[in-house]
Amino acid sequence: MSYLKLGQILIKQGLITEEQLNSAITAQKQEPGRIGEILIKLGIIKEEDIVAALGKQLALPYASRSSGLLTPQPDQQLENLITKDFAHKNLVLPLSRNLNSLTCAVFDPLDLLMIDNLKKITGCEINLVLATRSDIVRAIEDFYSNTQQTMLGEAVQNTYGAHAPTASFAETVSADSTEEPELSLDKLIARAEEAPVVKLVDLIIRQAIDERASDVHIEPYKNRINLRYRIDGSLYEIPPPARHLHLPIISRIKILAKLDIAEKRLPQDGAIMVKLEDRAVDLRISTVPTIWGEKVVMRILDQSAVPLSLSHLGFEPKQLELIRKAIKSPYGLFFVTGPTGSGKSTTLYAALNECADPHKNIITIEDPVEFRIDGINQVNVKPDIGLTFASALRSFLRQDPDTIMVGEVRDLETAQICVRAALTGHFVLSTLHTNDAASAVTRLLDIGIESYLLMPSLVLILAQRLARKLCPKCKEAYEPTPEQLGGLKLKADLIYRAKGCAECNQTGYRGRVCVAETMAIDSTIRGMVSSQASYVQIKDAARKNGMDTLFESGIKKVEAGVTSLEEILSVTLS
Repeated sequence: MSYLKLGQILIKQGLITEEQLNSAITAQKQEPGRIGEILIKLGIIKEEDIVAALGKQLALPYASRSSGLLTPQPDQQLENLITKDFAHKNLVLPLSRNLNSLTCAVFDPLDLLMIDNLKKITGCEINLVLATRSDIVRAIEDFYSNTQQTMLGEAVQNTYGAHAPTASFAETVSADSTEEPELSLDKLIARAEEAPVVKLVDLIIRQAIDERASDVHIEPYKNRINLRYRIDGSLYEIPPPARHLHLPIISRIKILAKLDIAEKRLPQDGAIMVKLEDRAVDLRISTVPTIWGEKVVMRILDQSAVPLSLSHLGFEPKQLELIRKAIKSPYGLFFVTGPTGSGKSTTLYAALNECADPHKNIITIEDPVEFRIDGINQVNVKPDIGLTFASALRSFLRQDPDTIMVGEVRDLETAQICVRAALTGHFVLSTLHTNDAASAVTRLLDIGIESYLLMPSLVLILAQRLARKLCPKCKEAYEPTPEQLGGLKLKADLIYRAKGCAECNQTGYRGRVCVAETMAIDSTIRGMVSSQASYVQIKDAARKNGMDTLFESGIKKVEAGVTSLEEILSVTLS
């Protein structure tokens, strides 16, 4: 009913016609949503026009981010009245509170059910201010991210830190001891389940996800805890909790990951599923005992933050063409190589996404499964019960597969089964830990694969690194000096370097891009594999066939303003 009222208001003010409203209502049946959003999506009207029309009709004030009127009042605990999840879902931002009166910015003032819910959860009378949807979304992000930083700081400094009991159990350890203080299991569980500890762990995880971190490190030392987030490949220190909170925090994480909280002498691995708004995020938990207590690393696997599409990873057009040609092969071996953290798994998942077909049987064996892909059979290795890469592969060959993805080739047995599968009509994708594409061939020969088997099975070898992308908000152009270039010739007179702004947390970088070299296996390379040519000979032949090296591929991204010269030198020549 409220949607028709909005439509009638817009018709009355001459902003849309009856026919346009009817077409929007028809579209709404196909794709449910608010009628205002559908009108905007169809290009019938702009969101600013909707807000202006509603404001005029309902005599409500208008606020924008540029005017500064969409900045919530500080120190009023507005984030406790309206949670970030509710704010995002309903496009509502609390601005100020005066006794029992709460002023909120909204995009749809005709959503009476939402406003009624708002009254119930806040216990306040609601005053409305209108704003565009895009302005409200950005203001919500700004407000709750800043609030979260403040809450985390308060939680780690005030909840326990500044007012910690003078006789806390942490202080019973002698200055020279390298052992954690002991608590009974019941007391340890009780401390881990206390509200402030629960809230602190939730905040650490939530902030890490919001900051796009890939890993969270919680490290104990003699008189302190280190809390670090890995963002875009680099570790950054975050204000840490008080030292005596180490045991309760680790215990809380272990409880969530279903680990043994009494076992502190041996490494443990587990997993946590976190629900965040409308998406699920996987956390892989790893604990190791150090001399000052257990260190925990949480690997964050947020599928919504990673584009599992080859076209969005940063490959050059020629490289993308070679990759897509390779994955259309009915059989053969496709290897992705590079060091740990170079994005190999993401590239394989993106390739599998393009391979996905209801007419194909695709099976993967991984350690562990990082992202779940609908329509693909994914298996976790479990070495403790004998489910290794090699044993799983042998079973896979009896499962009538078309495409097989192996998380990593670590030994001769796994490599031999991959080669055998490729030669018997299966397409096999896997990874190797080598520095570049040419050295993958020599590595396979070195571990014992016969050249006459490797030669016909190889289709493509892709080597890659991840380079940080320059922040588009603050990157600055400059003309490099001959000393900075070191004899390097660039096609562009001006290139870009990092500067730093609030958008990128003063780092100058935001996000990462793939830098790659693709070595297609043609008759020339096959002949060299057969004759067991050296690494240098194979690489020279590939370059003559048009392969860009990692460095050359990186320089193209420098010339395009995607990343900086310093970053490419760091990731490709280190």
